[in-house]
Amino acid sequence: MSAQQFRAEFDARVEFSNGGHLEVAGFRVDVPTADVSAADVATLFVASLGLLMSEHVELSALRVFPEAHKGTRGGPSAVPDTSSDRPRRLIDLSHVTEPGMPTTCLDTPFRDTHEHDLSTLPLRRIADLPAVVVRTTGAATRAVDVGALAPFDVAGKAVLLHTDADHHFGTPAYAEDAPYLTAAGAQWLADHAAAVVGIDAIGLDHADDPARPARTILLGADIPIVEHLTGLGRLPPHGARFTAAPLRLAHTGTAPVRAFAAV
Repeated sequence: MSAQQFRAEFDARVEFSNGGHLEVAGFRVDVPTADVSAADVATLFVASLGLLMSEHVELSALRVFPEAHKGTRGGPSAVPDTSSDRPRRLIDLSHVTEPGMPTTCLDTPFRDTHEHDLSTLPLRRIADLPAVVVRTTGAATRAVDVGALAPFDVAGKAVLLHTDADHHFGTPAYAEDAPYLTAAGAQWLADHAAAVVGIDAIGLDHADDPARPARTILLGADIPIVEHLTGLGRLPPHGARFTAAPLRLAHTGTAPVRAFAAV
C-alpha cells in the first residue's frame, strides 16, 4: 500500500423504520480520506453491518485517524481494483534470515500424515492465490478467533493473519506472548474452505498448548500453513495475489519459501 489510509471511530445510534434502535460506542470503519464527511461515515457504518430499514443514523465523538484499512464491508478497500492494464507490484513477505534463525516456511499434511509431500503439492494450491488480509493489529487479545475471521469470504483464498508480531523477529520478544489462531478459528477456516493460512508470527498455535490444535485442524483439512511471514501491513485487505512456493522436495512436507504477493 503506497497511499496513506484512514479509519474513523465514533459512537452511533440507529433508528429503524419498523421500530427499535441500535447503539454502539467506539465503532470503527475504513474511510477513503481524512476529510470524509459524517454522512459518508454513517453510510459506511450501515453498509458494514448490513443493517436493513435504517431510518436515521446519528453519530457523535467522530474522529478520523491514519491506520491501515482492515477491510470494512462496503468500504474503500472492499472491492479490489481488477483493471487488467494496471501495473502490479511484487511485495516480499519473507524474512531475511541468518544461519540458525527461523525462516519463512510452508507446512503441509505430510509432516503429520505422510499422505502428501512437497513433490506432489500442486502449484495451484500455493501460487497466485487471491489473498484476504485479516488485520488484528491493536486488538486487546493475542488470540485470533472466529469473530476476526467471520466478516471475510475465505473460500479458495490465502488467509493472511496480520498481527504485527514480525516487528519482533530475531529478538526474544518474538516468542513471548505471541499471537495465535484459536482452535475455533482454525475450524471456521477449514469449514469455509480456506486454501492456505499464513501468519506473521512464530507459529499458528499458542506456545503453551502442546496439542497445537490450529495446526492439527488445518493440516487435517489439507490446508497448507505458512509461518514467519512479514510485511503484511503493505498489503490491502483484498486484491493481492499470494505465492509461497517451496522447492519440489520428495519425502518431506516442510520447507523454507520465498513468499510474496502481487498487488
